[in-house]
Amino acid sequence: MFGTEILKITDKGTLHIPMRIHLLLLLWLFVPAVYGQKYQTAIVAFYNLENLFDTLDDPLKNDDDFTPKGMYNYNTYIYQDKLEKLSDVLSQIGSDINPDGFALAGLAEVENRKVLEDLTAQPKLKDRHLKIIHIDGPDERSVDCALLYNPKYFTVKHSKSLFVPLGTDHNKGHFTRDILWVTGILGGTDTLHVFVNHWPSRRGGEEASAPARAAAASVAKRVIDSLMQLDPYTKIVLMGDLNDDPTSPSVAKVLGATGKINEVGPGQLYNPWWSYFEQGIGTLAYNDSWNLFDQIIVSYGLMPKKSNGFFFQEARIFKRQFMLTTTGKFRGYPKRTFSGNNYLGGYSDHLPTYCILLREVTK
Repeated sequence: MFGTEILKITDKGTLHIPMRIHLLLLLWLFVPAVYGQKYQTAIVAFYNLENLFDTLDDPLKNDDDFTPKGMYNYNTYIYQDKLEKLSDVLSQIGSDINPDGFALAGLAEVENRKVLEDLTAQPKLKDRHLKIIHIDGPDERSVDCALLYNPKYFTVKHSKSLFVPLGTDHNKGHFTRDILWVTGILGGTDTLHVFVNHWPSRRGGEEASAPARAAAASVAKRVIDSLMQLDPYTKIVLMGDLNDDPTSPSVAKVLGATGKINEVGPGQLYNPWWSYFEQGIGTLAYNDSWNLFDQIIVSYGLMPKKSNGFFFQEARIFKRQFMLTTTGKFRGYPKRTFSGNNYLGGYSDHLPTYCILLREVTK
């Protein structure tokens, strides 16, 4: 049910293994672990879908640009093409570890529940029978956060939308995305709190807009702190397009998410993306540099050997050649859907991220 076991071996040197022994090791790795220890896997992912709108004009939403008569000439062909491409990416995330792919996937920039129903009905996803959590929010661009989950792995107990007040003069009168808070049971045993975020953009400049992202971080932090007061080992995953990097004040100071796993204590958060960012690796590119806005942050309760059940093993960026621009000025960047008003036929301007959670099973 939870996929095959994985084994990670790190060594600063080079390990030379005779071919005969190497083959025996491979056979041992892929034989079911009847006598020893194996791991059950759960993949937790996040993906900013870059404006997944339907083609219909909703008079209650600011969606005019994403209609056949709108600025982008957003027609049925474009919509269906985008659904097919996004489903292709989502179907592959984590599938090399677990044939079922992700157990949970947080999403950003979705217009409504209908686009998620159309997405999960795509041929590459429909057999997984994915379920949807979506709550309409107040964002001025009419996009929300959402959660897809595989009911084989996750059972939802509670979901709530957290309003983010933007009280500064810079943002007065504007509304951003709510934070989606979902509580459920992972693998039939572990209570897991999931927060899906899409914090305010850097429009107007990084420094000028920073208070808005700090406000969003504070909303999530208050709820997380209240959970931690009840149990500092509470298992929490905070994911999203934070529009800030791992070292930005909103993440490092307001959330208090550290990149050093050995410094994480009870009630605290670990951010596995620091090392990626410090190496210049990111999830979106701008002006020949990479930002790492798309993060998945985990709590102390998910640290290895800190509690029973699932624990954090590894963080990865899902990056494949077909998702990238191959020529021109933006070669190597994520291939986006539009450049200006021109349809490029891409996937998203962001790369998805995912984490591998493991649970020990002994027989």
